[in-house]
Amino acid sequence: MFKSSFFLLLICCLTSTKYVFSQTRPGTLSGKIICVDAGHGGTALTDSYRVGPGGEREEWINLRVAKILQKKLLEKGARVIMTRISDDTVALWRRAKMAVDNRADLFVSIHHNATADPKVNFPIVYFHGNISENQAGAALGKELATTITKYLFAGNSPVSVVSDFTIFPKAGAQVLRGTYGIPAVLAEAAFFSNAAEEQKLKQEDYNEKEAQAYAEALEAFFSKSIPNIIPKNSLVSVPPFLAFQEAERMNETARRWFQDFLAGQALMKNSDTTSIRQAYDLFTRSARSFPDSYVAAECHANRAVLLRMMGKTDEAELEALRVKEFYVKFGVKH
Repeated sequence: MFKSSFFLLLICCLTSTKYVFSQTRPGTLSGKIICVDAGHGGTALTDSYRVGPGGEREEWINLRVAKILQKKLLEKGARVIMTRISDDTVALWRRAKMAVDNRADLFVSIHHNATADPKVNFPIVYFHGNISENQAGAALGKELATTITKYLFAGNSPVSVVSDFTIFPKAGAQVLRGTYGIPAVLAEAAFFSNAAEEQKLKQEDYNEKEAQAYAEALEAFFSKSIPNIIPKNSLVSVPPFLAFQEAERMNETARRWFQDFLAGQALMKNSDTTSIRQAYDLFTRSARSFPDSYVAAECHANRAVLLRMMGKTDEAELEALRVKEFYVKFGVKH
């Protein structure tokens, strides 16, 4: 037995340092196969988008947190698969394949966020597809959003737990699409475009807090019955809502996402046709500018109300369905 284990470990070390094993220990993570994906990597010379005002790059933060999380999970008896262990480029399909080929019990992709509004800073966690079909992803997302808020925001922050179709309306995020069937999330713990947050994210003790949030969320998730994941679009299909993509979210229109939301709310108090139309346009623009924000669900819900007022019942029903399937209900603070 000892010889077999030794040679298995030796083979793994010789072929790839990404696959790490540990001795089984008591606890909810004992024996679990967890794939930890440090998002992005190896793009410092070609990517001017994923860098904070002080020069810190997202891919560096992601990797630091992932390595600390790896250590914590190993200490809890898990087997950990790392999609990257250095500042290298790894294809998205390959990251997902690592999880699938190794029969991972869970996949978590670690990211940090950026947007045009430098004041923005709150956690966003994505699951793939529709809530009614991916209950496991939505539940895992809620656990993680709770612990990230606890450790990085002292429990006092807006939160978004949303479908990846909010930001990639036609196909979702590739790493989540490729791991569908496994409980999986992609988490943006905080915004490096916020100067104060960027400075915190540079610090290893702060990275340690974030990794602890991940570890606790995973323990909480596995301590309960794992919800179902069923084939996509087997229960419901929600039409795409085209939203700003990555660099587009850094423009001046996107910067007004919250002002547009507030202006739309004010106009909804009126019942004249012009106000209704203007409110609808403002909610649409806010949702397009920041489709995964903590007010985006309200924007779509308000669009549904306004569409009914305009006599567009079928369109209103689709908007209500979008809210139900793409946005997990979570207490938020505006």
